Amino acid sequence: MNCSDIAKNSTVFPSSQFTEKESFNENGTPIIKVVGVGGGGDNAVNHMYKQGIPGVSFVVTNTDRQALNNSPVPERLLLGPTVTRGLGAGNKPERAKAAAEESAAEIAELFDEDTKMVFITAGMGGGTGTGASPVVARIARERGMLTVGIVTIPFLFEGEKKIMKALEGADEMSRYVDAMLVINNERLTEIYSDLNFENAFDMADETLTDAARSISEMINTNGKINLDFEDVNTTLKDGGTAIISTGYGEGENRVTKAIQDALNSPLLKYRDIQTSKRFLFNLYYSQDADKQLTMGEMNEITNFMTNFAKDVDVIWGTSVDNSLDGKVKITILASGFDISLGKEFHYKSKDGGRHGKKQEPESQISSARIAEEYGQEKVAEITRIKASANYILLSPEQMDNDVLINFVEKNPTYRRGADVKLREEWKALCEMQAESAQQQPAASSSGLHGRVVEFD
Repeated sequence: MNCSDIAKNSTVFPSSQFTEKESFNENGTPIIKVVGVGGGGDNAVNHMYKQGIPGVSFVVTNTDRQALNNSPVPERLLLGPTVTRGLGAGNKPERAKAAAEESAAEIAELFDEDTKMVFITAGMGGGTGTGASPVVARIARERGMLTVGIVTIPFLFEGEKKIMKALEGADEMSRYVDAMLVINNERLTEIYSDLNFENAFDMADETLTDAARSISEMINTNGKINLDFEDVNTTLKDGGTAIISTGYGEGENRVTKAIQDALNSPLLKYRDIQTSKRFLFNLYYSQDADKQLTMGEMNEITNFMTNFAKDVDVIWGTSVDNSLDGKVKITILASGFDISLGKEFHYKSKDGGRHGKKQEPESQISSARIAEEYGQEKVAEITRIKASANYILLSPEQMDNDVLINFVEKNPTYRRGADVKLREEWKALCEMQAESAQQQPAASSSGLHGRVVEFD
């Protein structure tokens, strides 16, 4: 098959024909290292470590000594023992940053000459992950590593303040990495809506695990059309916002199904993969399956690629995996999206980070930025719910009314707002209490007067 069949209007690079396994160095050490920073990052690395991915080594770093001691990962680094005394950053990114700077020499030692690629993962919006991960990323890149950041940003319900802290932390980190993968926790509620709470978070950790496993597998497998580390480097180096994802398909149109499965990822957020500037994929199939991969099935990839821009750079390969049986698997790497972290709004950092003029009020910038990351419709829905919320202000007399207090205690706010019957009960109780109060002599000289804002 001619490569031009895959993307006729694209620049298609032949994959390298390197055939030796190279996710390990000659001395047997892995070339890929995953570093967790802070609680969220360390949890993800703990999850990965338990999976036992070949060709990958792991490190956890934290300002919290107790959290490090509880990690199963052998290689650990306490950040800023003088700054934090091992007690954590107290939800203060600036404190975590100072801690990481204190430990800069120890961080640099993590990235020896055997390491070629580093994943740095952190949860944004708290202290250590937000403040320390940009420092770790900066040091890794200064050491010449292909540096990929993978961060999570909060759920919408966690509020604008935490979200903006997270986005500013992600922006700062994006200055120091070649490629940035962002897992939006809000997407978990959409993609994994039927999973229980804990399993949904496991899927977020699994997204990182899949990314590292996919890279290791890709460069460790001798393909029919082979891919190697330099192909990965070409795709992700200075790539900006990126995704790494794997999908499976079987039955009719199985290649298309595999592509769609790969694209159903928390990493894609609300942007279109077809706006990426660099695209690498590896297609895995079984030689032992009753249904062999056909040239006709490759047209499904051609159809998918026709909507990409004419200037997209494409690298592709194929590999045999007989464990797939009748399934096919596709791993996708894409980078250079039109929309990227920090593109539209810049934020000042004390150490000379991004600088930009804020031409709109801070509140407008915050709203626009959150809409960019979470989707305008989702933000509008949250805003509508907030606008329809009603608040109850109890007077001193009502605070002493056992009937009202008992009702409030037994019926949480979220139920009172959603349950029509409960709203009617509350309204009736308030009216009864008001009538009773009118029959009493005017009381209190305190000047305190309460009112009830009724439910819709």
